[in-house]
Amino acid sequence: MSVVPGEGLRLRRAGPDDIDFLTELMTHEEVEPYLAGSRPRDRDGLLEEIDRSRREPEQFGRFVIEVERGGVWRRAGAMGFELANRRSRIANLGNLAIHPDFRGRHLSDEAAKLLQRHLLFDVGFHRLQLEIYGFNERAQRHAERAGFIREGARRRAYWRHGEWVDGVIYGLVREDLEP
Repeated sequence: MSVVPGEGLRLRRAGPDDIDFLTELMTHEEVEPYLAGSRPRDRDGLLEEIDRSRREPEQFGRFVIEVERGGVWRRAGAMGFELANRRSRIANLGNLAIHPDFRGRHLSDEAAKLLQRHLLFDVGFHRLQLEIYGFNERAQRHAERAGFIREGARRRAYWRHGEWVDGVIYGLVREDLEP
């Protein structure tokens, strides 16, 4: 599915025409410090991810978060997933970024819930997991509002901004969303 519809927002599988927005978003001074150090931020790396997302839609996804304003869809952020374990049907989520112009509306919560339902019920994953830098308290609050369960921490696991930082691990299984 190339579009995951929601109420007033949607997730759309990224295409080459999104590259300028994604490059600006991933390098924005208020966004970049909180993103995983291993993910691309440059134009070529992002284009490779977009291509992979289109070639391997059930193993890798790069999505643009769009908000509807006056009948027009506007790019507001991005997020993605990657297959972590095929046999156990586990996906890693990551690179959730909301442009600063769209913050403060809990847009990330609604987008995360859309992606969760899509991956668990449409694609067929059993478990979704993510890891957040310990210093990123805003992202940790978001994960908990979006329904993720804090499962633990990797102490001093990552070298980021000149120091060792923790990685806080969150998980969500299909049963967490079933009535």
